[in-house]
Amino acid sequence: MFMFYFSFLQAHLEREGVALEAILCTHKHWDHSGGNKALKRKYKSCRVYGSAYDDIPELTHALADREQLSVGRLQFQAFFTPGHTVGHMIYVLDGKSGDGPDCLFSGDLLFLAGCGRMFEGSAETMLASLDTAASLNDNTLLWPGHEYAADNLKFAAEVEPENNVRDRKYQWVLHRRLEKNSTCPSTIGEEKEYNPFLRTHCKDLHRALGLEQGQNEEWNHFRARVLEEVRKRKDLFKER
Repeated sequence: MFMFYFSFLQAHLEREGVALEAILCTHKHWDHSGGNKALKRKYKSCRVYGSAYDDIPELTHALADREQLSVGRLQFQAFFTPGHTVGHMIYVLDGKSGDGPDCLFSGDLLFLAGCGRMFEGSAETMLASLDTAASLNDNTLLWPGHEYAADNLKFAAEVEPENNVRDRKYQWVLHRRLEKNSTCPSTIGEEKEYNPFLRTHCKDLHRALGLEQGQNEEWNHFRARVLEEVRKRKDLFKER
């Protein structure tokens, strides 16, 4: 599969008559960084951005939280979003720099109607990272690292069955996948309406999960418990 994408990327670069200038790496997992070595061999001056906390192959530019970077005329901001891995980062493209909309490249932090597993972080850590994504402008386009929309929305129906917005999105997604089309992008505003991992503040979700905030429990501690429960149920749902 990697060789297919490598060949596709190389053919596109050659067709455009350009060289690969930079790789914005969200995290260390092989399906997100496994091509770095081969690409660096082909394009030796290519910069590889990411977090020093992750073991990212060929990393040349370690980024700090909210650091700005430029690729040609495109302007990005990197955000430190641990939880899936200890050094996960996301990248937000300033749409004005590319004559288009703002775009979030979320790796495995946030998917359409889903989020990544918490491999190297607590629920509190993941909640803070998801809150970072949710704080972006509602019109920001979401470009996740994987196409999981249909499965994620099917699961979302189990934990929040009365969500009509999700029902409509699910039918749209099924139609897109039937025609072998991508469901990306969605928007941050859309995700807040049906993505259970961004709805830990919603009473409807609390009731559906049978969870209540403790009398002296801090709000974000309770929300982390909600997130942990949703993630646990999603993991069990995937194993069916």
